[in-house]
Amino acid sequence: MNPDYPIYIVSKGRWESRLTSKALEKINVPYKIVVEEHERDQYASVIDSAKVLVLPQEYLEKYETCDGLGGEKSKGPGAARNYAWEHSIASGVNRHWVMDDNIASFNRLNRNLMCKVESGTIFKVVEDFVDRYENLAIAGFNYDFFAKAKEKIPPFVLNTRIYSLLLIQNDLPFRWRGRYNEDTDLSLRVLKKGFCTMQFNAFLQEKATTQTLKGGNTDDFYS
Repeated sequence: MNPDYPIYIVSKGRWESRLTSKALEKINVPYKIVVEEHERDQYASVIDSAKVLVLPQEYLEKYETCDGLGGEKSKGPGAARNYAWEHSIASGVNRHWVMDDNIASFNRLNRNLMCKVESGTIFKVVEDFVDRYENLAIAGFNYDFFAKAKEKIPPFVLNTRIYSLLLIQNDLPFRWRGRYNEDTDLSLRVLKKGFCTMQFNAFLQEKATTQTLKGGNTDDFYS
């Protein structure tokens, strides 16, 4: 099974590693990848060009960084995430997935056993579960290193921050903002407005540790 809602990867400087892209292709899950204009050719040389979306410059120019630095340094992935949001609305769907570009695999945790999955069924399961509720604005997978197989943990946790891999309700009155910690900012605004978030432990993302992979925020911020 595959997800009903579109999946978007936002990526910069990682056409060689492209961990999330490879992970989705390995389990035959369709996706789009949002990149900046000057990197389109590099991505299109290693990914089916039909999957590559170019971030319109206007999204970068209008992006709210929540600081006074303007265009002095990279504005981070928020503008690309906003474009993915609008692109999904234009396709007529109620939700969309958006993911970072450094996720190596997707896992199922059940009865203290963590296994890499071989299909997109976990995305479909989450969609079916989330769609039961009217006030569940954002859902996502926990990081595998925060969900230890040897510990007793619930299948999901309500009303916490959702990082790196998110299923977002499209009609929310928010958009991404901030140069740093934009995942935390969006989660907090959603909760303050009275919506709920849901972080799954039953389904996990194997995400590369911050600063261990070239490209993205590693080069732009953390260096």
